Amino acid sequence: MCQRGIIGTYAIFGAVAQMRYTEAVVTMDLEVLVSIPKTNSLSVLHPIYEFCAQKGYQPEGEAIRIGAWPVQFIPTFDDLSMEAMNCAEEADLDGALVRVVKADYLAALALKAGRAKDKTRILSLLEAKAVTVEEIGNIAMKHNLAKEWKQFKEKLLDEN
Repeated sequence: MCQRGIIGTYAIFGAVAQMRYTEAVVTMDLEVLVSIPKTNSLSVLHPIYEFCAQKGYQPEGEAIRIGAWPVQFIPTFDDLSMEAMNCAEEADLDGALVRVVKADYLAALALKAGRAKDKTRILSLLEAKAVTVEEIGNIAMKHNLAKEWKQFKEKLLDEN
């Protein structure tokens, strides 16, 4: 899709990306951040669905079934998600070289989402030493998440 200009670039994120840094977690799908070329269409994901259909991959709810995985393509939605995608690293995923969001950005994206499972994700990344408190704090400050980060640390970390 990158070669054909359907997407600019991409990076795997969410639970599958986290498995690169921590023990396996339960997940039902693969989430992929994508940059989409500017378009006037209301259906920004249509070219992705069309490309996948030509390859024999069919839609399944909000995802596209690729092999055993339902894959959700999620356009970057703010400066943090764009930066996370652009700073992604290459990693081996089941024998394929793919771009994966780095641990510090996974934590920052989880902090922004703010759900209980996202807070658990941050704690897992910290416990695995995949990321430091300082690294998360730096990204949180840069992307206006300082208040959320302070609250997270006060409630869930042993920092006084």
